[in-house]
Amino acid sequence: MDKEGAVRAAFAQQAAYCVQLSSPFTALLCTLFGERLDRSTMIGRRLLDWPGNPAPFGDALALRLCGGLHFLVRSGRVPGLAAFYPPAPLPQADALWRALQPILDDDALAPWLDGPPQTNEVGRSAVLISGLLVAAARFGLPLRLYELGASAGLNLQLDKYRYDLGGLEIGGPAAPLSLRPDWTGAPPPEADLRIAGRAGSDLSPVPLPEARERLIAYVWPEQAERLARLEAALAIAAADPPLLDRADAADWIETVLPLVPEPGVTRVVMHSVAFHYFPEATRKRVTAHIEAAGATARSDAPLAWLRYEEQPGDEHFSLRLRTWPGGDQLLAWAHPHGKSVTWLANE
Repeated sequence: MDKEGAVRAAFAQQAAYCVQLSSPFTALLCTLFGERLDRSTMIGRRLLDWPGNPAPFGDALALRLCGGLHFLVRSGRVPGLAAFYPPAPLPQADALWRALQPILDDDALAPWLDGPPQTNEVGRSAVLISGLLVAAARFGLPLRLYELGASAGLNLQLDKYRYDLGGLEIGGPAAPLSLRPDWTGAPPPEADLRIAGRAGSDLSPVPLPEARERLIAYVWPEQAERLARLEAALAIAAADPPLLDRADAADWIETVLPLVPEPGVTRVVMHSVAFHYFPEATRKRVTAHIEAAGATARSDAPLAWLRYEEQPGDEHFSLRLRTWPGGDQLLAWAHPHGKSVTWLANE
């Protein structure tokens, strides 16, 4: 497939994902770009001659563009286009395309194509904390968290939210963010969840509060619940922004996670919808280092690896926990944004 064909196919693929995730407006945007882009505009020329991999799991070109448009709408720069954005009814395709045309020569949109989308989906905290409860119940120790691909670090502060996890309620009743995914199966185990420390890394960490609007822009505009969750989490983080390191995941974990066990603490390496974005060499190094650290772990100094990802061969995103001592366990199937959970573990 030539470059232009690959770009058009990437927008069509992203449109299909948006339909599956109940985002008809963003799906329409992606469909229009995939079908109607030409080289008469600056953005059209850049996109159709894209030198890299435009696919959703490559350079995520469609999401770069949609994030930039959402930012311009929220900033008030493009009132003509804003009139078509949610909560307005889904627009007619030709009318929306006419409103998009002048913006495709706007210099303010171009920088959004220069880097990958940065999201920090807070709904995933409900899935991650379910896995942390299993680790806490298994070993009865405080947890030290290491998050890979942490973005703005909002899921590192997951103990500051409140939850209803299949009937198991945790977190303070006064917490300003409540997460209650649609739950199937038994709840996770009730456990004393204590966080002994937290650290995270990202190749391009999102600095808070100055990048607040950039982070919001990557949330699809028709997903009002996601936007509300993110804004609530950002308000919590404003008082004490998570400290993150700018680093490659493999370089970072090899530095901050010693192979020597740490008695009295369960060390937990975790990541959510991030691992498949790492280069293959990085994934191999991360895996090798965690396994090497696991080889020295003991029951009084255990290690856990919590993965909320789409594994090769699976049809759904899964939550898996590997512990040393212990083993690997499939805990749950989950919606990629944490909207629903099918709990499988008995522990």
